[in-house]
Amino acid sequence: MSADPAAATRPRNRKQLIVEAAGRVFSERGYHAASMEQIAAGVGISAAALYRHFPNKYALFAECADLMADRLVTSLDEVPSGAGLADVLGAVTRVTVAHRASGGVYRWEARYLNSEDRRHLRTKFGHVVGRVDEAVQREYPLPDEQLRAAAALGAIGSIAMHHTSIAQRRADELLLASALRVAATDPAATRSGTRTVELPAQPVPRTRRAEILAAAIPLFARDGFASVTNGQIAEAVGLAPSALYRHYPGKVDILAAACLQAAGLLAQGVDRSLHEVSGPHDAVVALAVTYVAYSFEYTALNSVAEAEVAGLPADLRRPVVLAQREHIAVWEEQLRLARPELDPRQARVLVHAGFGVAVEAGRALRWQDSPAHRDAVTALVVGALGL
Repeated sequence: MSADPAAATRPRNRKQLIVEAAGRVFSERGYHAASMEQIAAGVGISAAALYRHFPNKYALFAECADLMADRLVTSLDEVPSGAGLADVLGAVTRVTVAHRASGGVYRWEARYLNSEDRRHLRTKFGHVVGRVDEAVQREYPLPDEQLRAAAALGAIGSIAMHHTSIAQRRADELLLASALRVAATDPAATRSGTRTVELPAQPVPRTRRAEILAAAIPLFARDGFASVTNGQIAEAVGLAPSALYRHYPGKVDILAAACLQAAGLLAQGVDRSLHEVSGPHDAVVALAVTYVAYSFEYTALNSVAEAEVAGLPADLRRPVVLAQREHIAVWEEQLRLARPELDPRQARVLVHAGFGVAVEAGRALRWQDSPAHRDAVTALVVGALGL
């Protein structure tokens, strides 16, 4: 019996190649928008061949989530117990940067795992966070070590949330230094309360269209855009599902409106915060204060805009992405004025690190809003930027 020529040329690590390709697609497009055909194309095989390794998209998705967690756990298990914080965070940084293309899955898309798989994943990440907690407390015995550990991991994980082109070694150095600064920051010692920030008021829904948008945002934030039905949105505003189409062509148009609203509110806040600042250092601090205040004030809206923008069709995504880029450009310009040694790419990476700190520190505080929490997170963001 002759050997199968296809089997002879099939790489032995095909399953691993599939998982790597799937992680990139899930990270770029989101779980629901990703297709098995796209993943198969990334490996150069047919969808039928893909199904020989994984019975369905969910099984492949769960494998991707496990793989990143396993990589982090393995890398930390290789670091001796009692090792310095730089060694612990360095191990996390190297893995995260090396696999940044697939890392976006884990910040937002893991919510689509079933409860058992989510629990399994949380256990693994809990091990990672525990190691970082221990090292932070050992090296910097200050209050809030868990908050500082979460924020440091947020700085590192931010590399998976953008596409700034930068050499891997340089990214490792920048993010490790940023995370170490975060870990060393005493949130209680830096108070931004003397700096006021005037955010736009929560929009009051005065039209049926605005009511639909206001009702959809918390549903999208809680359950994910793909899981929310038109019926749920309609029920929340007391309409028949068919009546939604008199105000929005489809559910995705509601999402686009939410993303644009988020960008608009943040832009207004930035314009107000930069009024009469005295220099670039103060400007960056003002931007940090504003971003943190916005994140606490508009938690649901911000999470929707961050998590779901990748799922928008290209024509609806374009204006949202342009608005986001304009916001980042303001940060980048002021940070480079404050730290002239940074080139544009380095500054952009650090700006995203600051955003990552705000997200993970806010999550660690369960977004419980108070002046003290806003001050603490702002101090950690400023620390990440290296001012």
